[in-house]
Amino acid sequence: MFTGIIENLGIIIGIEKQNDNLQFTIESSLASQLKVDESIAHNGICLTVTNILDNTYQVVAIAETIQKTTIGTWQIAQQINLERALLVGARLDGHFVQGHVDATILCTQVLDQNGSWLYTFNVTKQQAVLVVEKGSVCINGISLTCFNATQNSFSVAIIPYTYEHTTIKNVMAETYVNIEFDVIGKYILRSKNLNI
Repeated sequence: MFTGIIENLGIIIGIEKQNDNLQFTIESSLASQLKVDESIAHNGICLTVTNILDNTYQVVAIAETIQKTTIGTWQIAQQINLERALLVGARLDGHFVQGHVDATILCTQVLDQNGSWLYTFNVTKQQAVLVVEKGSVCINGISLTCFNATQNSFSVAIIPYTYEHTTIKNVMAETYVNIEFDVIGKYILRSKNLNI
């Protein structure tokens, strides 16, 4: 379980294909604090640490993850958002995030608003029912608040701190991002669809 509050930026320094899987070597100041078998959110994708060496560690993405997220497009030297799992008793500054990406969606517009940035994303009608005005979504691992929610899009506003300390600054129009919808909304929709 995560919160969508980014702790650190990692840099991809190695990518190795292993059958249908991809192994990533990531450089991060968090590496020395990690242990093998620990879960870390990488741009919102929960991956398990498999090896640690000095200031780097490794994770493996399987075919399902590669198909459902942006991880297959990652490149050497790319920055990624990192968040370690939530500690019991810690303050919940974002919202409940599982690290289970629901889909990739397209950023359609980025507007510089002289001190903040407005990002707009496309969603399908099926996805739009999970986007609530002033509700939470997780974009590339970042907990954000939705507004201007319609049947096919929504927007988020980015403050300067988030812009500078996450990879959101690298997201442009026509860029795909990982999205995880609010887990509470997913459970409610599921129970409604099953007429429970």
